[in-house]
Amino acid sequence: MSAVTCRVHYAYAVLLSLAAPVAAAQTAPVQELQTVQVLGTAEEEVKESLGVSVITADEIAKHPPANDLSEIIRREPGVNLTGNSASGNRGNNRQIDIRGMGPENTLVLIDGKPTTSRNSVRYGWNGDRDTRGETNWVPAEEVERIEVLRGPAAARYGSGAMGGVINIITKQPTDKISGSVTTYTNQPEDGDEGATYRTNFRLSGPVTDKVSFRVYGNYSDTKPDARDINAQNITVDSSGLAGREGVVNQDLSALLRWALTKTQTLDLDASYSRQGNRFAGDTMLNNDGGNPAFISSLYGKETNIMYRSAFSLTHRGEWEWGSSRFSAAQDYTRNSRLNEGLAGGPEGAPQEGEGWYTAELKNWRLNGEVNVPLTLGVDQVVTMGAEYLRETLDDPGALRTTPWEPRPGLIDGFNRGQTNTRANSYALFIEDNIEATQRTIVTPGVRLDHHNKFGSNWSPSLNASYKVADGWTLKGGVARAYKAPNLYQSNPNYLLFSRGFGCNQAQANSGGCFLQGNENLSPETSVNKEIGLAYDSGTWRASGAYFRNDYKNKIVAGNQFVAILPGTGQRVLQWENADRAVVQGLEGNLFVPLTTAWDWTTNFTYMIESKDKTTGEPLSVIPRFTVNSVLDWRATEKWGVQANVTWYGKQKSPSYSARRNVEIAEANQRDISPYALLGLNTRYTINDNLRLVVGVSNVFDKRLYRAGVADYAGAQTYNEVGRAYYASVTASF
Repeated sequence: MSAVTCRVHYAYAVLLSLAAPVAAAQTAPVQELQTVQVLGTAEEEVKESLGVSVITADEIAKHPPANDLSEIIRREPGVNLTGNSASGNRGNNRQIDIRGMGPENTLVLIDGKPTTSRNSVRYGWNGDRDTRGETNWVPAEEVERIEVLRGPAAARYGSGAMGGVINIITKQPTDKISGSVTTYTNQPEDGDEGATYRTNFRLSGPVTDKVSFRVYGNYSDTKPDARDINAQNITVDSSGLAGREGVVNQDLSALLRWALTKTQTLDLDASYSRQGNRFAGDTMLNNDGGNPAFISSLYGKETNIMYRSAFSLTHRGEWEWGSSRFSAAQDYTRNSRLNEGLAGGPEGAPQEGEGWYTAELKNWRLNGEVNVPLTLGVDQVVTMGAEYLRETLDDPGALRTTPWEPRPGLIDGFNRGQTNTRANSYALFIEDNIEATQRTIVTPGVRLDHHNKFGSNWSPSLNASYKVADGWTLKGGVARAYKAPNLYQSNPNYLLFSRGFGCNQAQANSGGCFLQGNENLSPETSVNKEIGLAYDSGTWRASGAYFRNDYKNKIVAGNQFVAILPGTGQRVLQWENADRAVVQGLEGNLFVPLTTAWDWTTNFTYMIESKDKTTGEPLSVIPRFTVNSVLDWRATEKWGVQANVTWYGKQKSPSYSARRNVEIAEANQRDISPYALLGLNTRYTINDNLRLVVGVSNVFDKRLYRAGVADYAGAQTYNEVGRAYYASVTASF
């Protein structure tokens, strides 16, 4: 069963199957049987939590994104797009941020398997990465659904899921030969903004009576914004403030499914992607990297290419005693980029004459679980599982020799010749989905993660739902989640350098300061809680929830030195665990079928707070509130129209630079005022084999222009795209 509580009306089934005998014996008494409830697994139950939403293929088809699935996911409650940190560095590389916990605390899965290519990208002083994240490896047209899990619902997935989980489910093999070709274009009204062109295909069906397949391919090209798009539109010195980079995606994926028996399947899945940027001039510090002519000459060219290949073998079985799933997977990323400066003014800027380097990240993962229905006093389904992960990273570019490298032996634990790092971890977990009463379902669980460097971590959880009355259900949950330090933070051979301006300004900085990886870090942890009420009348639905995450041991760059180098006076800092942070807010959903042809859907998020308790600063810069509303009209069987609006509340500027230990000048604390984005689209099914979608986004042409990093621009660290027109045509058979 795919649903957690599938109710089967046996009386109705009996009447249908015995229609003839009943007709012949009108006087025979017919007794209506009671509804039978089938209990699902703990995973299925948790996906019914208030902090879970699902985006269907139909919803995506009505309003396809230009390039990245994050454009669709951002419209779910609790979800926003932010840069990798509140610093504003690489501000236009916006990624999924769930409940204000930051992109690094969102785990992205493709068909249930983690994708972690961004972990091959150098991790900066402020927690910055030059990455687009993990939500553009699958083209929109090949997605069956996207599951968005927040809070306690996400904690069961292990390290990296403290904020939430995005599970992208691709379309599966079909029972007869079918295929499609889609072409899409997105054309901004302002010619200075990059246009998108995308074409993809899919072919699926049986090979034999036991073997089926699915294959898809994709090519997508988004042009970069004009080199001077921000310089034309803001009043600050913006010569180095690039707009959005372009990107070229090339994807190929194949899935072969073998029905071993009527109750067992074996899937072989392989995919390959090449993702190259179109350089728009963006550098870490928004300057020319010391070589303005060279930086300008790179505009529109590829300066970073990410190659990702993934392979997996998955067995699923249904048995007399329950069900099982076992898989083995490898995820391999090669991150090739022009060598960048590692310190001072050139930091994060391509360097002329230094060529390319390639960082290689390999993840091997084994996992499995069994689900066993039991009746021990009450009905329940027990899940037991295990997982093993091996990670290796070789990054010769980020760990290469620099002119500022200290003499060997001066920094404890530092060995510049070592560019490899690795980690091993395993997990054991057990969950139980218990039908405590006819109205109450309780789902306790516990997960043990053991990391070869950071020891063991216990993650208990408890979710529950109680049917208060017909249509009304009280739901809540609490779970402890964690995140192990990443392979840069924990590596003592990963050394960042500042020539002085980026160091603690309250200290003498003769010769600059170093930031070193730290093997003695503790994992980050968070206790995630939510409680709320859901109503489902069978037609319209509504829910509201309060959530709170108590965040502990967040890993940050320390600004207090642990050593002073003899002779130079240079200070050595390390990554360290901060004290505490808190995130809390409200979420709500409403679905109303206004008529048989009109549907209205709305969700909202209100952030009560998201801050570091020590500094009072935000964990990430997100709107105070977000409202997403969609009005859908099915005018005829073939024609539909949709209006969608997103209203963002005030985005408040950071006021303190922890790295430099100084207050941000009041004149630079630039907030972003509330604004709204309205979109309109229409779709038309020409015939069984041809479908058309056209639309316009940002109808009122609300524009935002990047003004710099947080130290100088507050919250104004990204570009909001203006009015654009899009069209999609799909031919299928």
